[in-house]
Amino acid sequence: MSKTSIYGLTYDKLTDWLLEHGQKRFRAQQVWNWLYKKRVTSFAAMKNVNSETIELLEENFSLHTLEEEIKQESEDGTIKFLLKLADGNLIETVLMRFNYGLSVCLTTQVGCNIGCTFCASGLLKKNRDLSGGEIVEQIMNVQRHLDEQGEDERVSHIVVMGIGEPFDNFNNLMDFLYVVNDDRGLNIGARHITVSTSGLAHKIYEFADTGIQVNLAISIHAPNNELRSRIMKINKAFPIEKLMKAVDYYLEKTNRRITYEYIMLRDVNDHEEEAKQLAKLLYNHRHLAYVNLIPYNAVSEHDQYARSESTAIQSFFETLKAHGINSGVRWENGADIDAACGQLRSKQIKKTKAV
Repeated sequence: MSKTSIYGLTYDKLTDWLLEHGQKRFRAQQVWNWLYKKRVTSFAAMKNVNSETIELLEENFSLHTLEEEIKQESEDGTIKFLLKLADGNLIETVLMRFNYGLSVCLTTQVGCNIGCTFCASGLLKKNRDLSGGEIVEQIMNVQRHLDEQGEDERVSHIVVMGIGEPFDNFNNLMDFLYVVNDDRGLNIGARHITVSTSGLAHKIYEFADTGIQVNLAISIHAPNNELRSRIMKINKAFPIEKLMKAVDYYLEKTNRRITYEYIMLRDVNDHEEEAKQLAKLLYNHRHLAYVNLIPYNAVSEHDQYARSESTAIQSFFETLKAHGINSGVRWENGADIDAACGQLRSKQIKKTKAV
């Protein structure tokens, strides 16, 4: 049986675990420093930690529950990592370069059950949740890659928008957020972290109640129930009325801006009518709303969809602007390396099955 990833322990949980096993409180700070500041690759490398603590850690935890299977590098600097978990499942992690820093897109589940009809991530159904440690370890894998390059670069931003629905793995997600945000370790600012949800309304309430300053993004993709239910089956459980009620609660509780992700599907949701409906939907809290228009990355298994024409995208943007809604167009990174989330994993699994 494989050992648990130590990266799943928040600072407080690590402290409690060490105390329960007869260790001094200060050991937690030592171990944490070696994990996240010095980023050691073995427990034995923790030079100022006593041998008894080292043995305890080695008996109970692992520093390596992920193994790099494939690494694809794009001309624009994007790197997509296909990682193998201890049980043989595959996940994707992506490093993207922007003018504001280095951002990593993370996976939270093996597969996805949300069932968006345009998405590569949902081609393979959910197998299981990732542990908090497996989510943190994705960041550590990328950071070690950067360390090896010797350019003194660090991950500065995180988007939890990879394979899976983050709010369907809520407790492990929160442990991950507390670990990477901790100023004693990686110290990635909460306002540099964005979590995306397809619209699990009940979890938006819970997220608001945590008080964490992490950004929230909602995959809206359609402004009315008929269309949204057609392309996102989650809308049948959490229709727009329920979703927007949760949004109202979140805004009242946090006063933090929400980003609305809107994928542009040719002749499906990209007309002026949908733009006007979306503007109306968001108008009452437009000062705390930003719409991210996303040109669609084609997926061969979903050939009923195509990317909206650039003129349609521009027109949609202009309509939102004319109705007082802030928005922008997000062009993809890594277009030459299986840009759509889940594509690399799906291709690799198909290759393995074909052998």
